[in-house]
Amino acid sequence: MVVLHSDLRWAIQIAARTFCYFGPARSDSRPDTPASVHTPARSTASNWAAITSTATDKPSICTADELHYVSVRNSDWRLALWRYKPPPKAPRRNHPLLLLSGVGTNAIGFDLSPESSFARHMSSQGFDTWVLEFRGAGLSTAGDRSAEILKPVNAISEQINSTIKNESIEQSQNIKSNVLPEIEVSSAQGSVEAAQNSSIARQIRDLSQRLINIIEEGQRSVSPPFLDLQENLFKKIEDLRKQLDLIGKYDWDFDHYLEEDIPAAMEYVRIQCKPKDGKLLAIGHSMGGILLYAMLSRNGFEGRDSRLASVITLASSLDYTTSRSSLKLLLPLADPAQALNVPVIPMGLLLAAAYPLASRPPYALSWLNPLISAQHMDPELLEKFVLNNFCTVPAKLLLQLTTAFREGGLSDRSGNFFYKDHLHKSNVPVLALAGDRDRICPPEAVYETVKLIPKHLVSYKVFGEPNGPHYAHYDLVGGPEAAYQVYPFIINFLGHHDVI
Repeated sequence: MVVLHSDLRWAIQIAARTFCYFGPARSDSRPDTPASVHTPARSTASNWAAITSTATDKPSICTADELHYVSVRNSDWRLALWRYKPPPKAPRRNHPLLLLSGVGTNAIGFDLSPESSFARHMSSQGFDTWVLEFRGAGLSTAGDRSAEILKPVNAISEQINSTIKNESIEQSQNIKSNVLPEIEVSSAQGSVEAAQNSSIARQIRDLSQRLINIIEEGQRSVSPPFLDLQENLFKKIEDLRKQLDLIGKYDWDFDHYLEEDIPAAMEYVRIQCKPKDGKLLAIGHSMGGILLYAMLSRNGFEGRDSRLASVITLASSLDYTTSRSSLKLLLPLADPAQALNVPVIPMGLLLAAAYPLASRPPYALSWLNPLISAQHMDPELLEKFVLNNFCTVPAKLLLQLTTAFREGGLSDRSGNFFYKDHLHKSNVPVLALAGDRDRICPPEAVYETVKLIPKHLVSYKVFGEPNGPHYAHYDLVGGPEAAYQVYPFIINFLGHHDVI
């Protein structure tokens, strides 16, 4: 556990040094939108603008049948919705199904491959299935994107590249003494800007030093050098370079998802599918389930209809105080002063850099894999999940989530409204599932929330047997045994509550 803490602190430090110099969005940037996709006029009735990409013009990364975009009110974010349409011979259902993923993840976790696809399986059972990518995740976009690539990040990439290619640690240590040349600062725009640029130079040199140290550790313990690590790391850096103009927009928390993103997505799906009673079915994994609990609580408190026919949560809880969740490692972020130095956490970059250390001898970070799966997950699918499913998130989102580890459980951004206090006021049927080997959201954490829901409305089950198979955090969604054990249980619950 000591190692785990130090690794987390390392990740936070890297995040701080990587992004503390990212500036606001450029006002002269242009949309990064395919020419074949057009934006129809904003609807005055629903106030939601939308784009629909057909199978012929959507990005290749999107494996859904359709890709839709919905604009968020009072925001320039356009949220991506992956749609999986039921085949003609599938059972007819009354309600569409909305899937919500975990913190810092995109839609790929629900659709890793044709043989391992939670979303595709649900649609094959007749459910018109939609996967929401929250703001900042996956294919969701924020207004205009800048095509400009900052030279400092180029310098970082080039310096790391040259260091990795060195065959001896001695050579790389020589480079360490002069990681990055001093960046000359022009005083033409005033002393304030000069001071800021000087600070940027120091931060870049510090980042380069830290990354080189990490890579050296890999060189000491593994031969040949980590060429795949190099490739994956630079791919992530390249992706982040394209996000530079968005960093100023990475200013949201849990409540933004709850109050803006989910309502926009639900309204859009209702308009598209037109359920007779205006309700949806919803499944949330990890943070996605936490959001569904929070929605039920808030609507119960305010006496509003949640417009949900039923809810399923997978490995989710509003209160982790009684559990031994590994997410308690987020608590170092709770210091506001520290948070100010970490505006965003590049989860995708960090996991891409760490994954080779977890999946190859001598398995220095082997503790990562059991956090994801306790089953014999296909190595290629596991790699795809780790390297492609995670995104950059604001530190203030993680800061709000850490309140789930304090007395009273998860609270809103004001700290005055505790979501667990009003969950008993909901009238929506809930199925809560847990995994017996889930170290992120252990069964005891799941039950801590389940016990707050009226008994006639809640069902609870822990998956996993003494002799196996066992279920870790992701196994409920994409584990090899999920299609045979978990999916039928879910479909039975959905079918029972898919009534008008």
